Amino acid sequence: MRFFVDTADIAAIRELHELGMVDGVTTNPSLILKSGRNIAEVTREICEMVPGPVSAEVVASDAEGMIREGKHLAQIAPNVTVKVPLTWDGLKACKALTDDGHMVNVTLCFTPAQAILAAKAGATFISPFIGRLDDIGLDGMELIADIRRIYDNYGYETNVLAASIRSVNHIIECARIGADVITAPPAVIKAMASHVLTDKGLEQFNADWAKTGQKIGL
Repeated sequence: MRFFVDTADIAAIRELHELGMVDGVTTNPSLILKSGRNIAEVTREICEMVPGPVSAEVVASDAEGMIREGKHLAQIAPNVTVKVPLTWDGLKACKALTDDGHMVNVTLCFTPAQAILAAKAGATFISPFIGRLDDIGLDGMELIADIRRIYDNYGYETNVLAASIRSVNHIIECARIGADVITAPPAVIKAMASHVLTDKGLEQFNADWAKTGQKIGL
């Protein structure tokens, strides 16, 4: 399973990238706002650091506008993935941009029906949102499982990119189901290394080592 990091924070991306924990990056208008930077500038910097797909999102609501913005974003770097919303106009834009040779990430997917349409339109990635479904009392992980099953049934090549990841458990369940990619905030990815028993064991080892009065390499 590939790890994408969901942020436009250059320092956070660099830290994870240096550890080999970043296969790609996803951004959106909210993350660009949080970065406080120009979208072209920050996207270019991310693309220079991370060789994998870097999603940059259009903001137009009509197909023509999305296509125009998508082509502009795709000129920033060869690894830019144009991100479009799962609307009818977004599907039109997806088809046009894909036919033009660009990678496309269709975002804000909440049903298997939407995912089928995205695959038919040639999407490189489909981004089902787990956390937002959980927020309204539905099972976001069930959506991932349904899309995985449907795509496998028919050999669709669109990658299942699980988004709106809120916890380590979300990542583990996505791995069990077989999502191709997860995109998560840096803090959630780093939390995968944490466990109370690891901390407790380390505390005990350090206490016992101190009692030996020894030092290593000094």
